Amino acid sequence: MFKLDDNLLQELGLGALQPADKKAMLMHIYETLEMRVGMTLAQQMTEAQLTEFEGFIDTNDEPAALRWLESNFPGYKQVVADELEKLKGEIKSQAPQIIAASQHQDQE
Repeated sequence: MFKLDDNLLQELGLGALQPADKKAMLMHIYETLEMRVGMTLAQQMTEAQLTEFEGFIDTNDEPAALRWLESNFPGYKQVVADELEKLKGEIKSQAPQIIAASQHQDQE
């Protein structure tokens, strides 16, 4: 589907980040994407579906959560792709500021 890796950071204009900053940025992207996808899908779920899905999340059963999504929301991968594209656009527009802030921190 997609990879959160150095190639993505290069694409976003963040290839100059230090390794620790790259790791932190990838984690931020993952967490933000997860939250946005979850919010989008939750708006489409019934109360019963939301309760069932939250059960998988609360027990950290990611494989079961993904299977549940595939059977109940077959279009969820498109939601992920759409949200990732939005997020990438936001990050690209902020890339120079992110690089500058990172370099400023490294100088302190």
